[in-house]
Amino acid sequence: MGNFKKGKTMSQVDYSLKSYKRPKLETPNGEKKLLLHSCCAPCAGEIMEALAASDIDTTIYFYNPNIHPKDEYELRKDENIRFAEKLGMPIIDADYDRDEWFERTKGQENEPERGERCSTCFDMRFQKTAKFASENDFDIISSTLGISRWKDMNQINESGAKSSAPHKIPYWDFNWRKQGGSSRMLELSKKENFYQQEYCGCVYSLRDTNNWRIAKGRNKIERGVKFYQEAKLKLSQID
Repeated sequence: MGNFKKGKTMSQVDYSLKSYKRPKLETPNGEKKLLLHSCCAPCAGEIMEALAASDIDTTIYFYNPNIHPKDEYELRKDENIRFAEKLGMPIIDADYDRDEWFERTKGQENEPERGERCSTCFDMRFQKTAKFASENDFDIISSTLGISRWKDMNQINESGAKSSAPHKIPYWDFNWRKQGGSSRMLELSKKENFYQQEYCGCVYSLRDTNNWRIAKGRNKIERGVKFYQEAKLKLSQID
C-alpha cells in the first residue's frame, strides 16, 4: 500500500510525488495491453506515471468530441500529446466527430452536471474506445475520467462496463483517487505546468459554469490562458 506503515493513519501518510513509493499495479486478470481513454492532461498525468512505473503496456486514446470549441479541444489534446511524448507513451489522436456528439445529446441541453447528458457523453466515448481496442489487439480499457472529484465515479464505471461489454473488452474500474492520487494529480499538473481548463468541456458546461460565476459576482471564464504554475493552487483544495 505505497509507503503506508503500521501505526500511521491514512491522513499522516505522505503521498506527495517526492515521497510516495509507487506500488506495482497489475491489471485485474493479467491483461497485457491497456488502451487508456484520456480526457485531458491534468487528469491523465498521474495515471500515466503510475502505469509507466508499473511497466503496463499502455496506449493513450484521446477521443473527446464533447470538448468545445475547437481551439479548446486542440489545446487540451496538445497538452496530452506533450506529456505522452515525454513519457514515451504512444497516443492515438481519434476523430473529433462533434456533430454526432450534438446529435446524441439532443434534448439533454439543460441536464445538470452528473446527469443524463454526462452518461450519454461517457457512453459515446467509451463505446468508441472499446471498439478501437477490440479491433487493434488490446486486452483491456480504462479511463482517466474517474480521478476527478467533480465526476461521479459510479456513473463512469457503469458506463465503462456497459459500453465495453458488446466488444468483449473488460473495463478496468481502478480507483485512481485513492492513496493520494487526486493530490498528486494536482501536484504533477503544477510541475508540468499543464493547461488548467475551468469547465468540463462541452458548451453546456461552459454556459452553466459562466452562469454560476456571474451569480457569484465573478468574471466569465477566459479560455486558453490559465496554466497550473501560474494558478499556485494549494494541495488542500483537492479532497
